Amino acid sequence: MTRSRFLLIAAGGTGGHMFPAQALAEAMLNRGWRVRLSTDARGARFAGGFPHTTEIAQVSSATFARGGAAAKAAAGPKIAAGILGAAWRMRRDRPDVVVGFGGYPTIPALAAAVLLKIPRMIHEQNGVLGRVNRVFAPRVACVACGVWPTELPEGARGVHVGNPVRRAVLARAGAPYIPPGDYPMSILVMGGSQGARILSDVVPAAVAALPEALRRNLRVSHQARPEDEERVIAAYEQAGVGAEVRSFFRDVPARMSEAQLVISRAGASSIADLTVIGRPSILVPFAAAAADHQTANARGLVQAGAAIMIPESALDAASLAAQMTAVLTNPDAAVKMSHAALAAARPDATERLVGLVEELAEKDPA
Repeated sequence: MTRSRFLLIAAGGTGGHMFPAQALAEAMLNRGWRVRLSTDARGARFAGGFPHTTEIAQVSSATFARGGAAAKAAAGPKIAAGILGAAWRMRRDRPDVVVGFGGYPTIPALAAAVLLKIPRMIHEQNGVLGRVNRVFAPRVACVACGVWPTELPEGARGVHVGNPVRRAVLARAGAPYIPPGDYPMSILVMGGSQGARILSDVVPAAVAALPEALRRNLRVSHQARPEDEERVIAAYEQAGVGAEVRSFFRDVPARMSEAQLVISRAGASSIADLTVIGRPSILVPFAAAAADHQTANARGLVQAGAAIMIPESALDAASLAAQMTAVLTNPDAAVKMSHAALAAARPDATERLVGLVEELAEKDPA
């Protein structure tokens, strides 16, 4: 009896890393592969959407970029322990391929794969490599790039595949768009998987500033940080607008497909979901993102005519209300934005990534 091929996926930190990892896990399990996710405790919070047959391995890891002197001093030993633990597991149960999706929880698995000479690659969601992916890019067979061109270090080979989206997003691909009008309309507000305080500060105030004839038709789904939920709920109540406010929505694809407008950060996974489903958006890039990569992500959709971008420095209730009004009172323009988003999509990104994984496994059949 032949054994199943074994893929180890290393991902962590945020939904931006975990959602494309989940898409690959779903596809490889469908092809009969064993799949294990290597992540830390924080990343494990986002593992609930992975297929139940995915094995989950929590590893010890840390970052030198956050915390005080004590936390930074402890990071090295934690990472070393994680690498040793990952190498010990891989020697006993050797993966055919290791794929990293970024974030410091991927360090143990990728470092162990380098030490044990296991075939490996990484996927980078943004046009600028994250810190961990930048370190490993010259040490893997290839970097599967979510956007193109991607800035790569010397010695790294890039392949443009796009950003994989989860099965639940593909199920809503190209869902018919109902343009805005004088009837109930939905707005989805997303600050990434961890919420965004600035959106919790500004969006309810912008909604309150909309013309009453427009405001009375709105229903809002707003993803906020747990500590902001109560005040956001109160702000919508004061504006007389029905709103569902949560720290995390597990049904984002359904809510996005029902929305007339999405207000969001410009993370790579959010951009991919918007293009595959095809929805007009107002994007507020995270100003502190490494190398300002969210602005680069947003710029592509703006140039395609699919989105409006408002930099954080220019975001206030008045400017956002004006842009919301422009979209929600102009159905023809909103439909054009929806079509432009769809035209920018790469719905076959998962299949392209699967092809690279299988090609890598064939080069090392052992």
